[in-house]
Amino acid sequence: MTPEGGSEASVSLREVGEFRLIDRVTTGRVQPHTTLLGPGDDSAVVAADDGRVVACTDVLVEGVHFRLDWSAPEQVGRKAAAANLADIAAMGAVPTSLLVGLACPSTTPVQQLEELADGMWAEASSVGAGLVGGDLTSGPVLVVSVTALGSLRGRDPVLRSGARAGDRIAVCGRLGWSAAGLAVLGRGFRSPAALVNAHRVPEPPYAAGPAAADAGATAMIDVSDGLLADLGHVARASGVALRLRSRAFTVPARLSEIGSALGLDPLRWMLTGGEDHALAATFPSDTALPADWTEVGVVEVCDDAGPGVTVDGRPYDGDAGWVHFAK
Repeated sequence: MTPEGGSEASVSLREVGEFRLIDRVTTGRVQPHTTLLGPGDDSAVVAADDGRVVACTDVLVEGVHFRLDWSAPEQVGRKAAAANLADIAAMGAVPTSLLVGLACPSTTPVQQLEELADGMWAEASSVGAGLVGGDLTSGPVLVVSVTALGSLRGRDPVLRSGARAGDRIAVCGRLGWSAAGLAVLGRGFRSPAALVNAHRVPEPPYAAGPAAADAGATAMIDVSDGLLADLGHVARASGVALRLRSRAFTVPARLSEIGSALGLDPLRWMLTGGEDHALAATFPSDTALPADWTEVGVVEVCDDAGPGVTVDGRPYDGDAGWVHFAK
């Protein structure tokens, strides 16, 4: 039993209160050396190795980005952190810190929020980052807003706008696994576990971002909404045409199996599925690709169609990926 008079699983945020919850999810945590001042004051103080800070924010809303009947709170926490940490890596930087804004009903079980925090701490710790502060407020559903900070460590940031004609297009990390897992969950199944868990908790190739920057990547992006959709941002920012080759993509056996079972095309998952947080980048033609990067196409000068992405010489038939506010 807890001091509030109920079982640990049933005690609500209303009973515990904002500041006791904050104490419960921050006390005893180990911070990295970049955290000069962590939670407990008006602001955190974080070291900036070379005087520059890379920053990004992402928001996850219950019922839109996750469902608690599909994912455990700890998995939601990891997913929320990963979405931001991958954006830092996509700039060629190394994550240092997370700030978390959380809104939820007052009836939310405290144990659920503690497990959510455990997930964020675990994912941040996996890349040597810390959770240094944030805010907690009430809301009708659970909303998790994460801001990630990172260090370039002397590198130039790798932008979306640097791709040039003649560059090679390459990808690193899993593609299509989260979309396949979502399709499985949407049909009411919970297996195969590898695909379902890929949707619940992505596995971004964090170290591949700085490695690509060191290798001379000219442009890079985190694949959050779908490879074609996100490469479209690179094409428009760079003013180039990105030409992908479908034969360059090796469809994993697990995706082929579940695609066959559901009557769906696994390559479509790989090209348009989001939330794997793989990395896509362009490299000069004479540059050796870093380990675990796979060449999938080439950058060309725009034709009359203007900047964009094609597959096997043609515009892709269907949606290129997730589109916010489309419904």
